[in-house]
Amino acid sequence: SSKHLSSGINAEYGGIYFSAHWCPPCKGFTPVLKDTYDELKEQNKNFEVVFVSSDRDQTSFDGYYSEMPWLALPYNDRERKTELCSRFGVSGIPTLILFDTDGKKITKDGRGEVRGKGPRGFPWKV
Repeated sequence: SSKHLSSGINAEYGGIYFSAHWCPPCKGFTPVLKDTYDELKEQNKNFEVVFVSSDRDQTSFDGYYSEMPWLALPYNDRERKTELCSRFGVSGIPTLILFDTDGKKITKDGRGEVRGKGPRGFPWKV
């Protein structure tokens, strides 16, 4: 039985993806994460991602988020974005923090895990 992740998302495993459209490494990683996400969904894996934007305005957020199949923290919820960055020690983007069933952090380097192992590495228990 799955439980709620600390993000409030009901999934067995999840990630919080800190990213922005203006960031070249983010633009490079987002398609990799999307391919992994799509493949896990096709395999009926209980995995969810929440995008937390560092975009500079709503229009930029809307354009970038339109490329993503997962959930997002509403752009105008800047207070929660700041709180999440602080709680997880996010100092740069892209950052993907991965969680397990109990909402326990698996790794702060989800980007490296997903890029290195792809969906085969799921759930990336490092």
